[in-house]
Amino acid sequence: MARLRAEDYKAFEDIKHLSELGEGEQAEWWSARELAEALDYSQWRNFQKVLERAIAACENSGEDAGGHFAQSSKMVEIGSSTYRKVMDYQLSRYACYLIVQNADPHKEIVALGQTYFAIQTRRQEVQDAFNELDETSKRLIARGNVKQWNQLLAEAAHIAGAISDEDFKVFQNAGYMGLYGGLTVSDIHEKKGLEGDEKILDFMGSTELIANLFRISQTEEMLKREHVASLQEANNTHFAVAEKIRKAIIEMGATLPENLPVAADINLVEIAEIEKLHGQSLMLDE
Repeated sequence: MARLRAEDYKAFEDIKHLSELGEGEQAEWWSARELAEALDYSQWRNFQKVLERAIAACENSGEDAGGHFAQSSKMVEIGSSTYRKVMDYQLSRYACYLIVQNADPHKEIVALGQTYFAIQTRRQEVQDAFNELDETSKRLIARGNVKQWNQLLAEAAHIAGAISDEDFKVFQNAGYMGLYGGLTVSDIHEKKGLEGDEKILDFMGSTELIANLFRISQTEEMLKREHVASLQEANNTHFAVAEKIRKAIIEMGATLPENLPVAADINLVEIAEIEKLHGQSLMLDE
């Protein structure tokens, strides 16, 4: 499946609505009327046919159509300062996916919508499956993802000018300082009670790992997207991205990463999980 750029799916992101569910949780939904416009359907009656096919597909899949296609109303302008109430639907992401699958495939925006909602639906499925895992499994998965993204980040940083090991240490330090409120790698080691040769990432819980994964992946994306071509600019980019993530954590009222508890060494956890899987102890070199 093609990788989308931000400008490709902006039309669908711009019309996404969020409803508060309480305790910091939000539900996302789309207006059928607004989606029809985004998909270049000028006549509602033509879009209704697509909507009906999508609802039928939802029912045939065994899903609750009423939950995915919730009837609502919308005020539309029909003249100068004149409005009337029309029928609308509050659509789930899955409902939007079914709609674009049943829309006119010859429209370029429909093809983009098919890709966008397919990716978003798959992401949610993966997220739901991840949320059902225990903390150990979450840590192992998140740590593996961090390792992969760190490799991509190292490549992007190298292109941007981080040539030597010392360059990359300074670059990495910039990211940690942005996310950890000015704390350097050395400061974090001290605060977390880690030894000098122990990797900070190996002693993070899943929440802290995910925050760092976001820092790493978003920095890698920005370095490439902005064609960063100097070490100083790369360092500034890493710090700025990480600082924005920190601000988001503060706004949500969540625990800051430096205050999250230290977890058991992920390497020992991984060994224990392998032993559990094979039902025997592993013979390791001392």
